[in-house]
Amino acid sequence: MLTLRRAPHNLPTPPGPSPRRADTLPAPAGDERVGYREVLRVPYAGRLLAGTLIGRLPTGMAPLALLVVTADDHGYGTASVLAAMYLLASAVGGPLSGRLADRFGQTKAFTAGAALSTIALVAVVAGPDRPSWAAGCVLVAGVTRPALESGLRALWGTAVGSVRPTRAYQRTALMLDGASQELIYIAGPIAVVSIAMTVSAQAALLATAAVGLAGTMLVVSTPVSRTWRAAPGRADWLGPIRSARLRTVYAAMVGVGMPIGAITPLGVGAGDRFHTPVLDGVLPAALSAGAVLGGLLYGSRTWSGAHDRHLTVLSWVFVAGWLPLMAATGPATAVVAAAIAGLPMAALLSCAFTVTGTLAPGRSVTEAYALLVAALDIGCALGTALAGLLPTAALLPAGAAAGALVLAVRPPAPIGHPSVTPAPEGARS
Repeated sequence: MLTLRRAPHNLPTPPGPSPRRADTLPAPAGDERVGYREVLRVPYAGRLLAGTLIGRLPTGMAPLALLVVTADDHGYGTASVLAAMYLLASAVGGPLSGRLADRFGQTKAFTAGAALSTIALVAVVAGPDRPSWAAGCVLVAGVTRPALESGLRALWGTAVGSVRPTRAYQRTALMLDGASQELIYIAGPIAVVSIAMTVSAQAALLATAAVGLAGTMLVVSTPVSRTWRAAPGRADWLGPIRSARLRTVYAAMVGVGMPIGAITPLGVGAGDRFHTPVLDGVLPAALSAGAVLGGLLYGSRTWSGAHDRHLTVLSWVFVAGWLPLMAATGPATAVVAAAIAGLPMAALLSCAFTVTGTLAPGRSVTEAYALLVAALDIGCALGTALAGLLPTAALLPAGAAAGALVLAVRPPAPIGHPSVTPAPEGARS
């Protein structure tokens, strides 16, 4: 049974017999649709969303910024390895950051992580011009990067639930969150290229470090983040991995991540095939744009059925969405096909977070979300590597199909409620 505790004193309390306050939103009945405007009117919701987007911009900026900073001095091969190291280190460090947030609170864990990650990125520019120094700094920057995305998922139960503990508000908030995250992969590379062309490559990397720190501070300075605590209790050293159903979701998400990671190599190949080099950047942007559009459309209405069923169905839709890209006959059709492939992506990932949040142990909810992100990152890395090894790119959607098959064979437990981790006594102060 879902239990929501009293919010901090500076947040509105759940509705009761007391008169309606000015900052309290009308509660929809049952599954009545809630618009994005209503969610953004919830105290601190807009600030949390904006801060997380800004704080996560290094995910879309750092790999490219590292490439442009180090390629001239150390060669493109070394620069590519450094960019890949940052992504892999982030995948490893995310669950660690989530576990620290569950144990010590977001303020301490995320502030310390952001400070170390920022210093490490600055040290790439300010330190010795040696590949070994750059590699060490990149590893530190990636491992210590705060798990803001996972932290925001954990916070939605506090920020939204403290106003109206309804399924409609929770679902719309998560959908808005999932769709808007795709903007990182559109705005991030554009920002790096713009700064590198107008100022310098070093300035682009310094800007990457600065926005990551600024976004993190915007999140952890909210009362919602400062007062959030995971459910009390003894922590299991295996954490969420002990749950067989969560392992199923994580395994499926590795498959889902493979075609996402393959989109950039596919863009390079399409650019060569159609004599349009710009496709190596346009195809990933089209994929993300399709995800934003599809996510917003999916979240604009109420869908019946349990979330575990949604997850399985959307996984198969995601598989089918990649087929038009394999049959593209020109630059225009390739861009349209990439956007089609992205349409179900945000909805699929939001459902995955929903299922994860409901299955996650209350003591390890942020870590559970971070492990889901890590699974996707691992899938992306595999997809990027396989795109250069397989004889035909048409085999890559097989990764997504494998993920969908995992869910079809062993689906998670039936889940009919949004992603709000039940809050045991004392879980929120």
